[in-house]
Amino acid sequence: MDFNVKIYIRKGVYHEKLIVPSWIQHVELIGEQADSTVITNADHANINNMGTFRTFTVRVDGNDITFRNLTIENNAPRLGQAVALHTEGDYLRFIGCRFLGNQDTVYTGRAGTRILFSGCYIEGTTDFIFGSASAWFEDCEIHSKINSYITAASTPKDVAYGYVFNKCRLTAEAGVDKVFLGRPWRPYAYTVFMNCEMGKHIRPEGWDNWRNPKNEATVRYAEYGNKGEGAFVKQRVPWAHVLTKKEAQLITRDNFFNTKQ
Repeated sequence: MDFNVKIYIRKGVYHEKLIVPSWIQHVELIGEQADSTVITNADHANINNMGTFRTFTVRVDGNDITFRNLTIENNAPRLGQAVALHTEGDYLRFIGCRFLGNQDTVYTGRAGTRILFSGCYIEGTTDFIFGSASAWFEDCEIHSKINSYITAASTPKDVAYGYVFNKCRLTAEAGVDKVFLGRPWRPYAYTVFMNCEMGKHIRPEGWDNWRNPKNEATVRYAEYGNKGEGAFVKQRVPWAHVLTKKEAQLITRDNFFNTKQ
């Protein structure tokens, strides 16, 4: 795809709060090198009653925006929710990027929007990938820093896809050994892990109902073709789904991005 504007960012640590407004479209932001081109801030939810959704380091409201080879970090102490990336725009792409934080690192904010994370590193503590948008994670490392939950999807009932993790690696800090794949922030949460390598830190039951058994009847949690010490398919909660080969073949990147959400 051709881009109207490409912005090249030199190596450095940029202490700022960046908003890409809704009228900005068809722009590509390209860092010189992911681990040394860093946008960082340190807001958290308990600073002056800020709340979760104003803590972002980078917020993207525009459509058709691409980020490459950048680190986006929320460096706040563990005193509350602290978002590094907040997305609202449609058809956003993050390629070879790093997302550093603790609780609520990546917030995929607006239902029906589509996001691609390809070859990225995402770390956090609790619910560090959360929200209602539809996001495809391809060949990413998902790194848990404590015993907690990776995802907290809030996919609406009428949206076909929520989170799909394909060919990703689930890793953890030393000593972390009790991590859930996800819990539903809303009743129809959609999260699928396919062809992923799961470390031994993933709990055998895999999923949590967020203290509400009613969620078990509505969530859309599934797995297919995962491997590793954490891929305990036979020990998963009974209300999660193991996809058949035929079902898994329908979940493709093309279908994901071309389906009306």
